[in-house]
This record gives sequence, structure tokens and C-alpha cells, in this order.
Amino acid sequence: MMGTQRINIKLGAKVSIVLKADQRSGKLTEGIVKDILTNSVTHPHGIKVRLENGLVGRVKIITNTPNTNFK
Repeated sequence: MMGTQRINIKLGAKVSIVLKADQRSGKLTEGIVKDILTNSVTHPHGIKVRLENGLVGRVKIITNTPNTNFK
């Protein structure tokens, strides 16, 4: 799933982001979403997030979303 819509990104989701320093090469970095930094509903280059390890970048791929269906 693509990371251009804020509604698709949940805290705790595993994502692949592109860091500012890696924008030219397109190198992706994987991690778990800690904070969603973009306030707008969509962004053409991806929603900006902070990962649990502190790295900040724009979401390119949402690998999986956390299970929020508790019974």
C-alpha cells in the first residue's frame, strides 16, 4: 500500500520510508511508526513520520498495519 494518504498510516505500522538524505537515491529504510508528522490528509511525496528509532522520512510503502481489533 502506498503512503500518500494519512488515513492509511497507523501508529505501530511497519513501513518503508525514504530519508531526506536518501531522496536522490530512493533508498528505503524500514521501521515502526511512532509519530505521524504530516497534518494534511494527503501528500504527493508521502506522509512524513517518525520511526521508533527516531529517524524521520516520508512513507513510500506500508508493509503491514497493527491489529486494532481487540476482543
